[in-house]
Amino acid sequence: MAEEKGAARVQHRVSMENRRALEITGVTDIDSFDEQTVAVFTDVGELVVRGSSLHISRIDVESGNLSLEGEIDSLEYTDNVAVRGSIWARLFR
Repeated sequence: MAEEKGAARVQHRVSMENRRALEITGVTDIDSFDEQTVAVFTDVGELVVRGSSLHISRIDVESGNLSLEGEIDSLEYTDNVAVRGSIWARLFR
């Protein structure tokens, strides 16, 4: 059976283990990432994760799940909601 398009996304949830592993659900887009900062858009605003040796170990864009590993120092939410469109459309605005 084919899944219905536009099915409801998983609600936003953040789960951290020993400040070394982070699971995030409800991710709608990735804004930017490097070894010190990962910024993602969720339905409740932008989430910025700061730390060192950060890397994305798994991402599933269909379900909105993201897994990070590294030394996590802080999590910060802003009120910026994701701009719809591809990364190329946002780069060439």
